[in-house]
Order: sequence, then structure tokens, then C-alpha cells
Amino acid sequence: MAYALGVDIGGTKIASVLIDQNGEIYKRSEVPSDPSDKEKMFEQVIKSIELVLEDSHVQLNDIKGMGVGVPGKVDREKGIAVFQNNLPWDNFPIVSRLQDYFSFENIVIDNDVYMATFAEWKVANTNKQDTFVYVTISTGISCSIIHEGSFIRGNGFAGELGLFPVLAKSSANGIANLEKSASGPAIKKLAEKRFNNPAVTTSDFFAKYGQKDAETEALMSEVVESLAHGIYSIICLLDPHRIVLGGGVMNSNPFLLDLFKEELKKYLIPEQLHSLERLFTSKLKEDSGIIGAGLKGIE
Repeated sequence: MAYALGVDIGGTKIASVLIDQNGEIYKRSEVPSDPSDKEKMFEQVIKSIELVLEDSHVQLNDIKGMGVGVPGKVDREKGIAVFQNNLPWDNFPIVSRLQDYFSFENIVIDNDVYMATFAEWKVANTNKQDTFVYVTISTGISCSIIHEGSFIRGNGFAGELGLFPVLAKSSANGIANLEKSASGPAIKKLAEKRFNNPAVTTSDFFAKYGQKDAETEALMSEVVESLAHGIYSIICLLDPHRIVLGGGVMNSNPFLLDLFKEELKKYLIPEQLHSLERLFTSKLKEDSGIIGAGLKGIE
């Protein structure tokens, strides 16, 4: 049996796992991020990995490698975390730093959404000739594409769906980037403004929606409309065989899938209606990123 370490680095927390070649998690750790300083942030990454290795029944020489998911832009070949919105790593040589600390020669990095996509693609068990898209709706919004078994990366920045302009009624000109109109923080800001309450949270918003509050339902309609426009752009450009929706907002509120489908019906032409049956929620939920990273460490 082959084993690997998977590490998912985010702006609020770092999660690490020890998994086997089948994606089964044997041990997991989670520590808070410290984005105040690049070295303090790296120390937290080390801490998370050491917690997984501590008292492990798996011997170090049985661990084939390590996969690390990092937000933002990465240089996979050089092992560098190039740019992130929420971390203090500007061209940070994370692979060489990890190799200096641990004995693993096989350490691979990739964008965290790509890692999650890889895991979801694996568990979906789709035809390897198919086009597969994973969309994360969380602190940010992004997507990644696997076509015929390989990622479509473009010039290195493919999949930044959050930058795509969509209709957004609450915006001054009626248009906003998808991330600014439908991500977790965006929903919070919209709710703060609508209810004139800076203390309201995204969770509060969804709770009020569950209570059939009219104002919340109206705001939800705007959020869903923006997200449907973003997803429709994917359908028009790629006509994928499968679209999986994940990320914190989606994983916590899976009922959103049916709302998206209803909104999409307004835009789909008859030849595109099959897309409604190709939309799914994440199977791995919050573990998709770390499982994907671990599986990449075994490859």
C-alpha cells in the first residue's frame, strides 16, 4: 500500500492528512493560518504536517510523497507559490523549504482548486474522454477544467471564474465580478447593506432564508442569478459532461443546486437542457482539496 501526505493551505486554516492510494484518510490535522508574516505562515504549515506524522503507524519510508495545495498562482515546475490574495508569500519557494525540513524528495504543489478538482474527478469516475469542471463557491469563486484526463491551464490563469462580469442588481451599474456578487464575503456584505446590520453573518443570511424571510428571499434571488450567469458561461464555452459545485458556501447549503437549475432554465436553449442533469454537488465536501493533494503526492 502506498501512502502520501496531503496539505491544503488557506488564508484561515491549514489542513493536512495522511492518506493511502485509494484516498482513504488515516489521520488529519488542522491548525490556524498566520498570514501576518511569511515565516510564521510557513511555521504553521510545518506544525500541521508534524501533527499528522506524530504517532503515525505508517513508517516514513512508506510515504511516497507530499502534495500541497496553495491558493492563487503557483509555479509547479519550480515549486514556488507565486501570488496569493490572502497569504504573505510573494514568490515563496515552498517546495525547497519543505524539502529542507522533511526528507521527502517527491513534493508537488498546485493551485488549491486544481487539487480539489483532481480529487472530485477521481471519485466521479467519469469517462476519461469527458470534459469535467469543478467550481468552488467559498471565500472566493473559481473553477478548474479537466479535459480528456488533463487540466486545461491556458497561460497559467485559466479558471478564474470569479473575475467574470455578471448581472448583479445590487451593484451600482448592474454588473459586477462574480466573486464580488456571490462569494461568501460578498453575500455577507450584501446582507449587511440590505438589513443595515454590520454584525450579520453569511450563516445568519442562510438561516433567515430557511425561515422564508421575504427580504432574504429577494436577496437570495440576486445571488442565484449572478451564479447562474457564471455557470451558464461555462456551459456555453465548454458544454462539459459534468459540473461539480463545491466550496464552503455550496457544501453548507446544497439546496442551492436546485435554485441554480431553476435559474439556468431561463437561459438554456433546448439543445442545452441536458446540462441540468450534469450538475452535481461535491462528494468529498471540505476534504476535496487535501485528498486531491495527497493523491497527487502518490502519482
